Amino acid sequence: MSQYQPPIADISFALEHVVGYQDIAKLPGFEHADLETVTELLEQCGEFMSEAVAPTNRTGDIQGSTLQSDGTVATPDGFKELYQQYVDAGWGSVPLPEEFGGGGFPRTVGLVIQELMTSANMGFSLCPLLTQGAIEALLHYGDDELKQRYLPKMVSGEWTGTMNLTEPQAGSDVGALTTRAVRNADGSYAITGQKIFITYGDHDMAEQIVHLVLARTPDAPAGTRGISCFIVPKFLVNEDGSLGERNTVETLSLEHKMGIHASPTCVLSYENATGYLIGEENKGMRIMFVMMNSARLGVGVQGLAVAERAYQQSLTYAQDRQQGQAIGVTTGSSPIIEFPDVRRMLMTQRASIAGLRYLTLLDATYVDRSTNDPDPAVRARADEIVGLLTPICKSFGTDLGNELTSLALQIQGGMGFIEETGAAQHVRDVRIAAIYEGTNGIQAADLVGRKLAIRGGASILEFLSTMREIDMDLAGAGTDFSTIRAELAKQFDALEKATHWMLKTGQSDPNAVLSGSTPYLRMWGLCTSAWMLARAAVAAAGTGDTALAQSQLVLARFHAEQLLPQCGSLLGAATAGSADLFALDARQLSGSARK
Repeated sequence: MSQYQPPIADISFALEHVVGYQDIAKLPGFEHADLETVTELLEQCGEFMSEAVAPTNRTGDIQGSTLQSDGTVATPDGFKELYQQYVDAGWGSVPLPEEFGGGGFPRTVGLVIQELMTSANMGFSLCPLLTQGAIEALLHYGDDELKQRYLPKMVSGEWTGTMNLTEPQAGSDVGALTTRAVRNADGSYAITGQKIFITYGDHDMAEQIVHLVLARTPDAPAGTRGISCFIVPKFLVNEDGSLGERNTVETLSLEHKMGIHASPTCVLSYENATGYLIGEENKGMRIMFVMMNSARLGVGVQGLAVAERAYQQSLTYAQDRQQGQAIGVTTGSSPIIEFPDVRRMLMTQRASIAGLRYLTLLDATYVDRSTNDPDPAVRARADEIVGLLTPICKSFGTDLGNELTSLALQIQGGMGFIEETGAAQHVRDVRIAAIYEGTNGIQAADLVGRKLAIRGGASILEFLSTMREIDMDLAGAGTDFSTIRAELAKQFDALEKATHWMLKTGQSDPNAVLSGSTPYLRMWGLCTSAWMLARAAVAAAGTGDTALAQSQLVLARFHAEQLLPQCGSLLGAATAGSADLFALDARQLSGSARK
């Protein structure tokens, strides 16, 4: 496995020239996080991730986390010490509120830190990611007592957090959960039930784990309307803040997974465990969505981050591997990077990664605007855009993670298929990202079922109009940009046609809209990525850096000419309706009808 090189130059260019980070640094509360300070901080972070975290990726995969005979979970060798270094350096607290000991930096900066950490070691990075989701829920809905008791040490990283949603019979259908919460005389609750797929549900890296658990009180309404959210700490917390007796939560087993072996995925049993209500009874779904929306953008970045690590390895291999003779070579062998098909795979990775990075960072800037802009109208519109972009970033980003890590493996041929090279680990690790925090099909359903209908469709059409404004910039940029301009206009038309069909059809045939939701979301992913690459190319042309301008132009043009046209080809699938999807019954799908 090749050494990870943090793409700080690419990220700095994106912040300064593509997503307008300077405007974010001017928002109230972010004045201390100017671009120069942020760039220096990210350089230091990249150094930590590449030198301290990245070397543990392969060993963590091989060794994995293990359940001990005493019921505790041991993480791979070196993880406990590495996590302490991470806490001491303060990387997890950078984007969290100063009130509780955080750095108060924008979410945009926190997202970059997450990319760097995930590229270095996805299995390790999951612990801080889940902790951040739990922190977000407490910040939004916890009372002052809960915040003061738990947040300072969660923000510092001394305590970690989890999200306990899934049960054996309640996966994506959270409303089917049966975990019980019975109120005790002292106002706490007795939590009883079993949760599965709990990331870092137990481990040895921190002294305390704060579980956020969805459960149902005795008289709660059925379905999602009757779900409440509780804090259930691994150890009870004494009045003075010290840790008390062990709570009655037990790790029954660890899942044996395809990837992310270093991350312990636990089956947890709660037997009258002491829990504390967050917010109000029966309002747990609101809190869950705060946790999940925070995590969904982060999961999209996992697709980006692992793809970046895999790309770097495939590029190194393509330069080193001598095989055959390229066109025009008459003596000796050529590195495979000189062959057109290898170049195609490398360029597909490079352009897709750049577009996705720009897109996820843009989403993060709107998160920051939605929380910190002084103008209520700007905050409201930014929140709408976050709602639109987040399912695109999560779904398209993780789909690309699967596709690009597979391309990276393909470049390495048979050696990529051998575990020792590490290429297969990237494919295995990233595969989960399209599944958890709401499957990509659920993201597509959210896009067409909730986000499309905002203000009767005006919100999404306004954003599409905003993307079309790039046409004037491209027209003024010169003939080198002409094919980018033409293809963007063509595919924006296809996207708009699909959008109007969705808006019209959804009123009378929601099943037809859901049937086309996944190809429709991909159309958005392709168009937004191409749009961001075009913005980057125009911006780079104005920097005076000839090499930068050329590389950004080539990436944007390659994407526009060779990847973006897939958008138009998806129009038929997006608008085909549901008839053929349901035309065959289960017997016919099994092939038994041929007998």
